[in-house]
Amino acid sequence: MAKPIKETIVLGGGCFWCTEAVFKNVKGVLNVTPGYAGGHTKNPSYEEVCTETTGHAEVIKVEYNSALVTTENILKVFFASHDYTQLNRQGNDVGTQYRSIILYTTEEQKLLAEKFIKENPDAVTEINLLAKENEAGEFTIAEISHQDYFALHKTAPYCQVIIAPKIEKLQKEIAPLLWSTTLSSEQYHILRESGTEAPFTGKNIEAGTDGIYRCAGCKNELFEAGTKFDSNCGWPSFDKAIEGSVLLLEDNSLGMTRTEVRCAFCGSHLGHLFNDGPTSTGQRFCINAFGLE
Repeated sequence: MAKPIKETIVLGGGCFWCTEAVFKNVKGVLNVTPGYAGGHTKNPSYEEVCTETTGHAEVIKVEYNSALVTTENILKVFFASHDYTQLNRQGNDVGTQYRSIILYTTEEQKLLAEKFIKENPDAVTEINLLAKENEAGEFTIAEISHQDYFALHKTAPYCQVIIAPKIEKLQKEIAPLLWSTTLSSEQYHILRESGTEAPFTGKNIEAGTDGIYRCAGCKNELFEAGTKFDSNCGWPSFDKAIEGSVLLLEDNSLGMTRTEVRCAFCGSHLGHLFNDGPTSTGQRFCINAFGLE
């Protein structure tokens, strides 16, 4: 499989709890991070942004593999998922922080966004270059309480009344672009919502001898069967990943620091890496069975 071609774009289309949930469902998106951008101060807090005095918008930083999803389709999802004709609001969320905004990082992104606005004269979407690091208006990551909000609070009234219906609507309008139309509910929870299956409930737990284990999402080759071993932990375990096949990220969820393992090609969550393996590598890639095939 070809190496991923990572691009970044920052998008604002109302409350970032909603836009984050939408883009985590898009095939080819590697990472979605809620935050603030487009203002005239540095490192604003949520409370400061809500005063409408910093000029920031609630946004998401979308990192995507353009070998899997085009910039045009990223923008297609963006414009389909919010009302770009409303000035400084989305539904009952009112304020400049909820404005429609695109902060591009490439000339192609700029040209495609401008093309859409030209074809839709009622659009009030701002189009600006994303400010560089340490400049006013740069992207600032939001507080931890705003990360993965929909995945962690699906029964909350806002999620049930606002976010869930929007996702359901998009599944009908842009189905080919969304993971939820091709993955099972268990796979989606693990791969796109960073979930974890219960131990000893998945397949592929015992050690194998032949073949290749692939990402259940994009079919990227991840582990050779010969690197698999019995760990008695309840999840498939490997002592080595195929070179370049996975991303290792710091994970500070659940009140602890761990190393998260993601597919390098589609960004899907696979599991975690621990340094307690019994082989010469000292590694134990603890992987969700539903994330493999």
